[in-house]
Amino acid sequence: MIDLRAFSLEGKQVLVTGANTGIGQGIALSLARAGAKVIGIGRSSMDETASLINQMDGNFIAHTCDLGDSAQTRDLVDTVWEKHGAIDGIINNAGIIRRNDAADFSEDDWDDVLEVNLKAPFLISQAFGRRVLAENRRGKIVNIASLLSFQGGIRVVSYAASKHGIAGLTKDLANEWATRGINVNAIAPGYIDTNNTEALRADPKRSQEILGRIPAGRWGKPSDIGDTAVFLCAAASDYLTGTVIPVDGGWLAR
Repeated sequence: MIDLRAFSLEGKQVLVTGANTGIGQGIALSLARAGAKVIGIGRSSMDETASLINQMDGNFIAHTCDLGDSAQTRDLVDTVWEKHGAIDGIINNAGIIRRNDAADFSEDDWDDVLEVNLKAPFLISQAFGRRVLAENRRGKIVNIASLLSFQGGIRVVSYAASKHGIAGLTKDLANEWATRGINVNAIAPGYIDTNNTEALRADPKRSQEILGRIPAGRWGKPSDIGDTAVFLCAAASDYLTGTVIPVDGGWLAR
C-alpha cells in the first residue's frame, strides 16, 4: 500500500505572495494540486492563476496587497486570517529587481528592492509567527531566495543584498522558532523558464552559455520550485528547518 499522506496538503491553507505569474504561479498550482487552499497575494490581476487552479478543481482566493507599502504588508496576515481563517503556511515569493552599475545605483532603487524583497518577507513572517505562536499551532514558512543568496551577481547590488538577507532571515527565524512548531526554510531557484527570463532564452549565445553550465541540461520549470515548496509545507519536512535549498539543476555544484 502506498501512503503519501505526509506529502499531502489536504485541509491546509497556504498564502503565496506574487502568485500572478512565473514562479509564484507555479508554486500556487503545485500547492493546489497537493490539496491546499491557496491564498494568492499580488498587486496585479491573478485571474490566470485562479483559472488554472479552477480547471483542476482546486481552491484559490485572490487578495490584493502592495508589498511596497509597509502599512499594507504589516496588516496582511491579520486581515487574511480574520477573513479566511487560520493560515498553515506562507510562501514569501514576491520580488523585484533593479539593474545599474553600483557606482550609479540610486538610493530609491536600493530602498524599493529591499522593501519588497526583504522587509516584506520579514513583516509577513513576523505577523504569521505571532499568530501561530499565540494559538499554539504548527506553521511552515518558505522564503524564495536566489542563486544570488550564494553569489554576488553584477549590476544588481540591491537584489543580491536582499537575497543574501533572505538567507540570514531564514536561518534566524528557524533558530528562534524551531522548538515552537514553526519550520522556516528557503528555496533558491536556478534559471527558470518564466516571462522574466524570456529575453535570456531568446538570446542564442546567452542561452547556450547558461545551459552549458547546468548539469541537468535544461532550464527549470515553475513546477520544479512549486513541488519543492509542497514538500516544505507538508508534514514530510517537519524535521527540516533553517535550510536554503538550491533548485538549480546543479548550477552551484558546477
